[in-house]
Amino acid sequence: MLRAVLLAMTLLLGACAGHTPVPVSSPALTAALPISLQIERTQSAEQRDWLLVIQAEGEALRWSLFDPLGVPLARQLLQDGEWRNDGLLPPNAEARELFAALLFALSTDDALTAYPAGSWQRGADGQRRLNPDWLIRYRSALDFTLAAPQLSYRVCALNQEEGN
Repeated sequence: MLRAVLLAMTLLLGACAGHTPVPVSSPALTAALPISLQIERTQSAEQRDWLLVIQAEGEALRWSLFDPLGVPLARQLLQDGEWRNDGLLPPNAEARELFAALLFALSTDDALTAYPAGSWQRGADGQRRLNPDWLIRYRSALDFTLAAPQLSYRVCALNQEEGN
């Protein structure tokens, strides 16, 4: 019985430790909302293209991920540091981790203090690291790569017409 309890506690702690942190309040971002991003997901030899739209919804941020045909893959609301499903789509753990890493990557330098101490590092070369596994390599504020073990996302802003 004691072994089962210890195993359950270990699994629970391991699951908690593996999640990408988010700040309690929405940080200042490097671009004005709404933001539309093209995401190229690469894992092994498989590549997928997605569209992500980030919008303000009162005090919350709405994250909507679509495939190239416009079919929704994930919709989440981030409010008070907690993710909530938005709509009838099933939970998507990969999307939540991606959204959390993107929020960090899109946060201004000053806003990084909203993240838990010790959960991130900023390199002299402009790269950022976010625990547990994310490395962000910037080409510009809205053109960067998020890399995790055996998985990477190339992120860039969709072309927007002038005046928007």
